[in-house]
Amino acid sequence: MKTAISVKDALFKRVDKFAKRKKMSRSQLFSDAVEEYLDKREDPNEESLIERINAVCAEVDTSVDPVWKRYQFERLKRSGL
Repeated sequence: MKTAISVKDALFKRVDKFAKRKKMSRSQLFSDAVEEYLDKREDPNEESLIERINAVCAEVDTSVDPVWKRYQFERLKRSGL
């Protein structure tokens, strides 16, 4: 996958110098660096907000209380909606 990024001049010079010294492309260096960054910071056990909400809903009764449901129905009926 090809992409374009913007980096500060000083960082670009460091990357270019390092890549040449290690006989690798800048693209490979950026790819390796980002992969290492994500490997260190991503939590494979981290659940998304939706997954956490769904987990709670699976354990808790989320049905509407019958009294409240009837009240809503009557209220809507009176309002003409």
